[in-house]
Amino acid sequence: MLLAACTSGLGFDTGAGSGGAGVAPPTELITAQLVDAERQAFLLAARQDLGPLFVGTPPPYTIGRGDVLSIVVWDHPELAAGGMTAAAAAADSGTAQPGAAPGFVVDHQGRIQFPLVGLLATEGLTEEQARALLTRKLARYIAHPNVTLRVQSYRSKRVYVDGEVRTPGLQAIDDIPMTLVEALNRAGGMQPNADQSRIVLERGEARYTLNMRELVQKGVNPGAILLAHGDVVRVHSREESKVFVSGEVISPKALTMHNGRLTLNEALGESGGISPLSGDARQV
Repeated sequence: MLLAACTSGLGFDTGAGSGGAGVAPPTELITAQLVDAERQAFLLAARQDLGPLFVGTPPPYTIGRGDVLSIVVWDHPELAAGGMTAAAAAADSGTAQPGAAPGFVVDHQGRIQFPLVGLLATEGLTEEQARALLTRKLARYIAHPNVTLRVQSYRSKRVYVDGEVRTPGLQAIDDIPMTLVEALNRAGGMQPNADQSRIVLERGEARYTLNMRELVQKGVNPGAILLAHGDVVRVHSREESKVFVSGEVISPKALTMHNGRLTLNEALGESGGISPLSGDARQV
C-alpha cells in the first residue's frame, strides 16, 4: 500500500525507457469507490470457511506407526520382553525418551510383536482398545490376564510450527489434544513482532489464514482449532506488512501495520500529517 499526498497530483516517474529499473508501484486516488472495493475484498477474505479446523470434542489419541508401547502383564514377568518393568517405571516417572527405554515399537505395518500372541495390529486403536484386544488374545493362554498398556513414546504424529515463535520446530502430538493454542505455547509463544492477524495453517493442499484477534472479537475460541498430523503452522512477522507514506507529509516513512490493521488517518498521523505548506488533502 502506498499513501502519498502532494500538490502536483500523482507525479510518479514510470521509469519508461530505463529498462524497468526504478519503476514505481501503481497508485490510485483514494475515493469512495476504492474504499468500497477494499471493504468488499476484506469481507470476502473474512468469509473463508474455517469449519474443518474446529472440533468440539477432540477424539482420544490413536496409536500410530513408530510409537513405543509400554505393556505389562501383571504376575507374568516372563512377558516383560526384557526390561518392560523398567520401561513402565520410566513411563510413570515421565523420564522415558523416544527410542531410549525398552518397549514394543509399532512397526511400519502398524503391528507389534508380543510373546504368546505374536503379531498384534494396534495402529488406529486407542490405548483402551489396544489393551482390550491384547487381553482377549492372552486369555487363550493365561487365565484372567491383567494388562496395563500405555503409549510410552509418541513418535507417529507431528506438526511443524515455524515463523515468529521462540522455538520453531516439530511438535509431537500426544494424549493432550494438539490445538493451535497448545502448539504455539509448546513453541514458546509468539515473538513480540509476530503478526497475530497472519497465522497460516497448511493442511495438505488447503491453506487457511487465521486472524487470532478477529476470532477472539467474534467470540470464537482459537483453542477449538484442532491440528492434525502433518499440519504446518507459520506465524508471519509484522515486518512483512508495511505501509509506505511518501510525498508531502511532515515525515515520510514506512509504517508497520498493527496486527493487520492500519487506517489512513493513523498512517498520516504517524507521519506527522499532511504538510500544511505544500500538501493537498484532495490528492492522496
